[in-house]
Amino acid sequence: MDNFFLLMEGFATAMQPMYLLYALGGVLVGTAVGVLPGIGPAMTVALLMPITYSLEPTAAIIVFAGIYYGGMYGGSTTSILLNTPGESSSIVTALEGNKMAKAGRGAAALATAAVGSFVAGTIATVLLSFVAPYVAAFAVQIGPVEYVALMVVAFLTVGALLGSSVLRGLASLGLGLFIALVGFDALTAQQRYTFGSPFLADGIDVVLVAVALFAVGEALYVGSRLRHGPIKIIPVTGGWTSWLRKEDLRRSWKPWLRGTAIGFPVGTIPAGGADVATFLSYASERKLAKGENKKQFGKGAIEGVAGPEAANNAAAAGVLVPLLTLGIPTTATAAMMLVAFQRYQIPVGPQLFESNSTLVWALIASLYVGNLMLLVLNLPLVGIWVKILQIPRPYLYSGILVFAVLGAFSVNFTPIDVIILLIVGILGFFMRRYGYPIAPMVVGLILGPIFESQLRRSLAISQGDPVALVQSPVAATIYVVLVVIFALSMLLKRRQRQFEAMVVANADAPDVVRGSATAPETAAAPVTSAPDTREDTDR
Repeated sequence: MDNFFLLMEGFATAMQPMYLLYALGGVLVGTAVGVLPGIGPAMTVALLMPITYSLEPTAAIIVFAGIYYGGMYGGSTTSILLNTPGESSSIVTALEGNKMAKAGRGAAALATAAVGSFVAGTIATVLLSFVAPYVAAFAVQIGPVEYVALMVVAFLTVGALLGSSVLRGLASLGLGLFIALVGFDALTAQQRYTFGSPFLADGIDVVLVAVALFAVGEALYVGSRLRHGPIKIIPVTGGWTSWLRKEDLRRSWKPWLRGTAIGFPVGTIPAGGADVATFLSYASERKLAKGENKKQFGKGAIEGVAGPEAANNAAAAGVLVPLLTLGIPTTATAAMMLVAFQRYQIPVGPQLFESNSTLVWALIASLYVGNLMLLVLNLPLVGIWVKILQIPRPYLYSGILVFAVLGAFSVNFTPIDVIILLIVGILGFFMRRYGYPIAPMVVGLILGPIFESQLRRSLAISQGDPVALVQSPVAATIYVVLVVIFALSMLLKRRQRQFEAMVVANADAPDVVRGSATAPETAAAPVTSAPDTREDTDR
């Protein structure tokens, strides 16, 4: 009951006119971001972070949460109408959604995606509201040894599972941990890896690295693979109020609920986030379909849009559980939100619900409000989102680079930050070019100092005995859970790859969709490009 009253207080904060405007701005920007191929919520949060320093913490976090949810919504529009997913988690939506659009049922596909996202997002946020406080209440009792175990879980799961290769993921993680060591040692005050440069004495700002990797590196990578040609967008006909028929609702409501049941728990564990959840949901709907409905799969089945879109948004809420309660990001966007918390010196983890209860409950309440805003905005304004797709890509990515440089300079107003931005951005380009995931590097950079501090404290308490790191019952349990997570995640990944191979084998060559270039968090699906895309986004 206490949680319910705290949630009501959060609504009292989130419903203030100024915060409503911030939420509206966040969901509008997030939807536009989700629509555009090549730009994702992680990049947008990274770009906006330098210019949100003037905002107070609650307003900034509400904006970033709106971008996060809006990006999940917007990806379905470009998947259905253009056959090019704006987000990697929207790849599955394109399989059936674009077939529906080509058959003249694009309106129904967009409507079931929007309504399913609202239903799943709302249910998952309810679960977040009542699950997260209990997880935090348990986590608040843990000590330095247990924190070390949690950091190990975060490093190994994110490094090994977010990407197509375990070794490349761990290499990316190691690079992030190395960059985190640059600067003064917190205990001895000795400089480390600064090469005598006073500019590196305070370390490399995590915002600079994030903007460089997600904005500069991404823009260079996508820009290097642009190919020119007209964008063929399937028109949407009819008024949006008549898009969903009774038959469509009858076939959609069960996939909405099943997608939510799959997406939320998958999102709470480091198992690939929304990408795995959407593939599992699609596979489930295809298996459960009967009769004529089953025959429509591969030709435009509405269940193949409703279920994955619900799983997508439910997983987005599930990702916030380990982020808010343990301080562990399991996706690139969650990592950027953790950076935002750190910039405002807000300790994310077990103490968050006690030390900053007003902010965290306002954030959760804003998710309810943002979901409603997205439902109201997505259907009537679909024509505007389609217009955004027609922005020339060279102008778009040139603007991103300019905006990134201005944002990097505004962090400390020193030219050296721009140089660091360009160096790390070029590094990010080559990482993308050769298949090294970006998210593990950012997670290593963010959590590295925390891990070092807790490890040193644990060894000091145990007088240098490393066995003490595994003697705690809670720590031992965490390591056992790590093994279970690895086994479960590998099983889910294996099923996803089998399903992807089946889809590629059964799909017609011109109608198969390629994964978007916006997915630094996981490997793109091994599928081929549609002839109407403007950019080659192969990994």
